[in-house]
Amino acid sequence: MSGNQGILLETGTNELEVLEFYVDHPSVDGKSTERSRFGVNVAKVMEVVEAPADLEPEGTDRHPALMGTIPLRDLALPVVDLGRWLDLHRTPTPNENIIVTRFNNVVTGFLVTGVIQIHRVNWQDIESPGKVMSNMPGNCITGSMVIDGNFVLLIDLERALAELDETGTLEDDSDSADTGGEGRKVLLADDSTSVRALLSQRFDKAGFEVQAFMNGQEAWEELLQLRDRAEEQGVPVTDLLDVVVTDVEMPRMDGYTLTRQIKDDSTLSRLPVVLFSSLIAGDVAHKGEAVRADLQVTKPDFNNLTTKVMELIESRK
Repeated sequence: MSGNQGILLETGTNELEVLEFYVDHPSVDGKSTERSRFGVNVAKVMEVVEAPADLEPEGTDRHPALMGTIPLRDLALPVVDLGRWLDLHRTPTPNENIIVTRFNNVVTGFLVTGVIQIHRVNWQDIESPGKVMSNMPGNCITGSMVIDGNFVLLIDLERALAELDETGTLEDDSDSADTGGEGRKVLLADDSTSVRALLSQRFDKAGFEVQAFMNGQEAWEELLQLRDRAEEQGVPVTDLLDVVVTDVEMPRMDGYTLTRQIKDDSTLSRLPVVLFSSLIAGDVAHKGEAVRADLQVTKPDFNNLTTKVMELIESRK
């Protein structure tokens, strides 16, 4: 099974394909086995392979979810026990699966009990986890939905890799934060709690006034109010906001759809829009171009993001 074999989606239609999978684990009372269902964007999935029967935890002082590496053609594939990372204590079974993913320019395998199928869904049908859960430290759920009568949770795999990466991908580096954004205003949209917090910190340290939202729908509603204020005051919308920085994957409205709607609006189209996503790479850059994004930056390039945004703002003057 490969993510490239799914139905081709037109950019900006607010649709995605979700690979549904599950983790079997002991029930709360320990007397039975329960099944928890999860989903991941097919755009992040390279393929699904069967897990080797002799796959064991790494057995080092590093994170207990690390299972070491397995050979996959010309790769030494690092494998993460997703159930253990989620504190579900996965119940080992024969013929388990490894979901091979690629995002943030990193290839990783996630061990799960099994894979069900690919579903085509609309971001509008995916609910945000709620502001309380979304703002909790350590939250790893970015959305939820009901598929064929089953409750399915979308997992923040970027957070999993950040926690397992000794380089500290999602750590804030105050010394590398830019300055020079004083008087600038940025609107951020990202469904990942950790990424949203880090982006807010970095832009704040650079001098920006920051508004942050957990999905594209909330950001769009704020932009509509901003448009009305600009029209009432008789000023360009760029007097009230300098730039929009948005993730691609978000519940309710994704970043491609948000960008397209901004650029289709006669007033808001003057705003520069930056796509900041783990899915942006050479082979999918055309999707951002199709919705007329002004700039595309690949996660986790946090260090250069504020610099690139300030350069974009200056170039639009």
